[in-house]
Amino acid sequence: MKRRAGGSLQSLRRTNEDQILDLLICQGPLHRAELARRAGVSRTTASTIVSELIARDLVTETDEEPRDDVDGRAGNRLLINPRAAVVAGMNHTFDGVWVHLSDLASGEVASSGIALEPDAGPADRIEAGISVLQRLLDASELDTGRVLGVGVGVPGPVHRDTGVVGVSLPGQPWSHVNAAEEFERALGLPVMVENNTRLEGVAEARWGAGRGVANLLYFGLSSGIGSALVLDGRLYRGAVGAAGELGHVSVNIDGPACPCGNRGCLVLHAGLPAVLAALRSVFGTGAELDGMLSRTAAGDPAGEKVLARVGTVVGQVLAGLCNLLNPERVVVGGELSRAGEALLTPMRSAVRESALPLVRDVALVPAELGHGARIGALGGAALVLSETPDLAAALNHLSAKGITA
Repeated sequence: MKRRAGGSLQSLRRTNEDQILDLLICQGPLHRAELARRAGVSRTTASTIVSELIARDLVTETDEEPRDDVDGRAGNRLLINPRAAVVAGMNHTFDGVWVHLSDLASGEVASSGIALEPDAGPADRIEAGISVLQRLLDASELDTGRVLGVGVGVPGPVHRDTGVVGVSLPGQPWSHVNAAEEFERALGLPVMVENNTRLEGVAEARWGAGRGVANLLYFGLSSGIGSALVLDGRLYRGAVGAAGELGHVSVNIDGPACPCGNRGCLVLHAGLPAVLAALRSVFGTGAELDGMLSRTAAGDPAGEKVLARVGTVVGQVLAGLCNLLNPERVVVGGELSRAGEALLTPMRSAVRESALPLVRDVALVPAELGHGARIGALGGAALVLSETPDLAAALNHLSAKGITA
């Protein structure tokens, strides 16, 4: 690891502390000798710093067996104290908000949500989210100052420079709102605001069906159809933050008009309202989604035919994306992913038939974490853990202010 420049002895010590914390966050557990070697400091310096970090409850010792490439003879190894601080994810959907607290080892501290009226405005939604966050902190006996940051999910594209939520469909509660500014003012904490479907992809990339994959395409089939692109291990947002609006790719330029202003959008064929209408045309107008999917999974040919059409049109769009992006894995989430193989099998077939030979055998798998507002909140916490510019320095600064585990 490249050693950071330092000025005075105090700043040099702080730089060395940050460097050791960063090593333990990214590569730990490690023993003292290995820390000294990787940080480029003497063993005495490393030992002195570690002792202080242990006294501040930022670092703890472990008897866990070392990896094969680590010399375990130098004594107990060290790791970040998972409860030294927490990160939060807060996911706002049209009808509710969910908050998730995670420790620094990605373990769940607490998680809960509440329902909201669909016509609730941004101020009421922010207040509701803060109330859930505070309730979880109180129940976990944590101070707000222990929160390193909050990853917030909202419907709609978020401008990456301004934090203003754009309009993909009329009537969205966050349209034209500077969500980043509003949340930072209300929370008094570092905030990252992101599209909530994209956060579902971040959650799957860190903890679900996409873990260990550097190039991942996630998309959610729900009322809307959004996607998340993880390229070379980083969330891709595009020039202004609008990447991933998969639902508004036109699959038929002569098709029906979409509220977005386009014609023949994918969401009109594969979004939840369209699929419900198609399924009810064969199962009856009063049929519920769970029942229709269960009957289809049991082999009902009418339901299979409907989902085969949906899977085929989605697979054809995915084939073009596979040609363009060449992901290692495609993860299918959202409410319709519950249809299982009745949907995934025709989707895979369409990709194989329409994609170039080199990319047509991409792995296409269902999401592992489920669906709903909780998944976006998980992704919000994961975003803070992965994209805080210098997590070690932030943790060190938090502790230096006297807020320790």
